[in-house]
Amino acid sequence: MSNVVPKSVRTGLAVISWPVYVLLYTPLAMVAYYSLAPAPLQTGHSLHAYGVLFGDGEVGAALQRSLILALGSAAISTCLGTLLGYGLCRFRNANAKGVLAAVPSLIIYTPIIMPAIVFGIAELTFFNLIHSATGLLAAGLGTMLIAHITFQVPYVALTVYARLAGLDPNLFEASHDLYANGIKSFLFLTVPIVQPAIVGGFLLGITLSIDDYTISFFTSGPGSVTLPLYIYGAIAKKGISPEINALGTLMIVTIIVLALVYFFFSRSRDRRARMLPT
Repeated sequence: MSNVVPKSVRTGLAVISWPVYVLLYTPLAMVAYYSLAPAPLQTGHSLHAYGVLFGDGEVGAALQRSLILALGSAAISTCLGTLLGYGLCRFRNANAKGVLAAVPSLIIYTPIIMPAIVFGIAELTFFNLIHSATGLLAAGLGTMLIAHITFQVPYVALTVYARLAGLDPNLFEASHDLYANGIKSFLFLTVPIVQPAIVGGFLLGITLSIDDYTISFFTSGPGSVTLPLYIYGAIAKKGISPEINALGTLMIVTIIVLALVYFFFSRSRDRRARMLPT
């Protein structure tokens, strides 16, 4: 049976796809274009906005907080999400029916589909309650870190759970037959198998953290302004300036670089897997 796609089908897909690509990437290209606005009293494209941006100490402080928040929350949520996805997959009841059979999916999907504003308000209420009772968890970078970990864990768990759900359960039984206890089976069987999902979950956590505004707004304090909060505040005060477009361009480039890193990592891993003797 031929796998060649008919020319008419390819043409139809192209007619549908290219307008979507234009809608997706034209606004991003416009952000980069307007970031090259000329310097005052000059004409032509320039990097003046980037120079102003790099010289702004407030932007540097917001960037530092965003990186600390993104890397810290992604690392912790990756560990917790991996364990959650593993536990929900490995220890689910195979004989469960109805609602009980859907419990793992409900645990993972409910926080994902929850509106961000509802999640942010819930986090704010929780932190205020704890702070009023104990004096702990004052609004700041710590509360933002906890909130980001909370909403990132389900995404990591989903990727790990999906990876493990497609595996033959006999693999785990075979590891036990080879005298591997639970810890060794997890470290030397499960982790290598789900490594792509773990790396993908970590990169996704960084992206979600850097991109988040709503939950950060509700859980931040006076000294914990991150890049999204800074951008919104700057737009509210001065409108969209070339410096804001430059900052947006740098964020876009960062996300693209992370995506390329994961792409080349996955391709290199697949190439090595094909070279292994069967």
